[in-house]
Amino acid sequence: MSRVITPTLLASAIAATVPAAFAQDNEGKRLEEVTVTAQKRAESLQDVPISVAALSGERFDSIFSAGDDILALAARVPNLYAESSNGRAAPRFYIRGLGNSDFDLAASQPVSIIFDEVVQENVVLKSFPIFDVEQVEVVRGPQGTLFGRNTTAGIVKFDSRKPTWETGGYTKVAAGGLGTANIEGAVGGSLVDDKLAARVSFLRQERGDWIDNTYSGGPSGTGEEEAMGGFTELAGRAQLLWTPTDDFSALLNVHQRDLDGTASIFRANILEPGAEGKLSDNFDRDSVYYNQGDNNPQQYESAGSSLKLEWDLGDVILTSISAYEGADGLSKGDIDGGVAGDGPGFIPFDAVTEDQADVSQLTQEVRLASNTASPLQWQAGGFYFDSELDVTSIDGFFGATTVSHGNESWSLFGQTSYDFTPALTGTLGLRYTYDEKTLVVGQQNVDGFALLIGAAAVQDYEPVSIDDNQLSWESSLNYQLDDFSSLYVRLAEGFRAQSIQARDVAFEGSPSVADSETITSFEVGYKADLLENTLRLNSSVFYYQIDDIQLTAVGGGGNFNRLLNADKGVGQGFEVDLEWVATDNLLVTAGAGFADTEIQDAGLTTAPCGSGQCTVTDPLTADGLALIDGNPFQSAPETIYNFTLRYSQPVGTTGEVFFYTDWAYQGETSLALYEAKEYTIDGQFEGGLRVGYTSFAGDYEVAFFGRNITDEENIKGQIDFNNLTGFVNDPRILGVEFNKNF
Repeated sequence: MSRVITPTLLASAIAATVPAAFAQDNEGKRLEEVTVTAQKRAESLQDVPISVAALSGERFDSIFSAGDDILALAARVPNLYAESSNGRAAPRFYIRGLGNSDFDLAASQPVSIIFDEVVQENVVLKSFPIFDVEQVEVVRGPQGTLFGRNTTAGIVKFDSRKPTWETGGYTKVAAGGLGTANIEGAVGGSLVDDKLAARVSFLRQERGDWIDNTYSGGPSGTGEEEAMGGFTELAGRAQLLWTPTDDFSALLNVHQRDLDGTASIFRANILEPGAEGKLSDNFDRDSVYYNQGDNNPQQYESAGSSLKLEWDLGDVILTSISAYEGADGLSKGDIDGGVAGDGPGFIPFDAVTEDQADVSQLTQEVRLASNTASPLQWQAGGFYFDSELDVTSIDGFFGATTVSHGNESWSLFGQTSYDFTPALTGTLGLRYTYDEKTLVVGQQNVDGFALLIGAAAVQDYEPVSIDDNQLSWESSLNYQLDDFSSLYVRLAEGFRAQSIQARDVAFEGSPSVADSETITSFEVGYKADLLENTLRLNSSVFYYQIDDIQLTAVGGGGNFNRLLNADKGVGQGFEVDLEWVATDNLLVTAGAGFADTEIQDAGLTTAPCGSGQCTVTDPLTADGLALIDGNPFQSAPETIYNFTLRYSQPVGTTGEVFFYTDWAYQGETSLALYEAKEYTIDGQFEGGLRVGYTSFAGDYEVAFFGRNITDEENIKGQIDFNNLTGFVNDPRILGVEFNKNF
């Protein structure tokens, strides 16, 4: 029988089950139960018939020791990947190989990001800083029944620490190489006994500029040292919990962010011609050669709020979540990564682009959920979404163009589960969704040089409006083999809504449209707590097929950004998550993920790299287009492995010294829709380290930390329309950290 915790007990349930990876009993250390909310109910991780991985505590916090953003989660969970060509402002996530590599700020994603039960639809909103987080859940596979459209790959769900009646908090400060300085903290507790509680959290991350611009053709004539690469990230969150009666609660969440930093650093001709994923002699991590882009600035501000109201009506819980999110800012970059005619390497023309974005979204969810011990559990509700996005693209060749995107959607959903026997539970879910998107082309200021070569002063574009309605559903069976293990099977269907791409309007092209894609997914999983609760082994195998899969053809010789639908896309593979308390002093975790993806469309073509600079391995048509049938999905790692180890030794009875290390490995990945040697990477990895002392008596910790400790130079992405442009990961950061709880 499922072990169900009612929503009213969610905060206390999570707090009780998550903070440590293991707990001490009379017979030694054991793995603790982990509570997740993948089905919008608080349940044991081992009871949920879905492939879910949860990160919390040291395993989660250590990833961000050096001030990394949300992209640091890439490869830290089997079959989870993330990347971006927009600095710290617009992450792109992939689960089981399925994602969207489109860099445009209006692009939709098949992985949904949920912060404190509120979907963050736009990529800018997805980048909110990570701090004072209780737990993150990676829920793999389609989640359309409970979380709506655009979850065909899955969701990544963050839950911040909530107000409690006990006064407490923490302060964490860190300093490291390249001018890295971080401070994070929170304080909270009761304001009125059993009636009003609050929690305030804050974050400040900073890194100094460390990349030199060696171009000497500017006003100074000598280049500029430490011109870019740094950032200052400020964020805060305030929460207020009000419980005027035993059967009602209200939780207000207000949060804000201010980013002043550097956009992605594009580097000209750093990929070795004719070699697979190899950096050339042009690459120097500490310098670039830019004549444009103003040193690639990036500034974004965002603010949002949510109000969660919950009524305990006896056998039913009524929940309402109202939320607003908004953000605006800009990113600018020297896209070619060098100087035309001056290198490094051959650069046919200069390219610089600035994007200014203003995004807002309003969401409302209302749901009813059963609150009994009955074998029948259910929930039903409705959801409304409305967003607006204005993007102004300023190109050094064509000038400035503003486009306005609108998206309105509503849905009705329901899910029920039934315990047929104490060992067998079945679940069914259904959701109806209506989705409408619009595009209006606004002001166009065509650059004078573009007019000289014949570009029209103003193009006339008709407004675009497209809509669709879809049913999403799921069914699963979960069978308890014994008190410690279970087997489940799940079949689900979801969809990613139709899309409008207006990027080419900035280059005097036409908008493109893609129809909705639908996914049918099948998975079988096994979950077990073995060896007297010292070994947790969760695994799953999956197969999915996507009809009319949405793809984005980016770049190529014509530098287009066009949407298209392929006939099919298929994926198959597995993931394994393991935690093992080897001894009272040694904890090991490991994960493995495999995702074999394939585009299936016999006649589908795309434009390959410009100027013939890359080595295309796909067949080419007579007019030089690459046939991509049979290719893997773009930016989809075939394999992901991760590993952590924590060893500790007591120091008297009041403390311990510890050693902790974490590693992530990314297997073969194609960085373009077409296959080319230079744009295929493999065998990339990064490692982290923490060595320190924990005082149980003083409730503090001091540690030495390192991120990317072997100083790997990993290729993270490419730009193919101009030269062999690439961008890479961050360098090694070593530092010290002090954490005090109170």
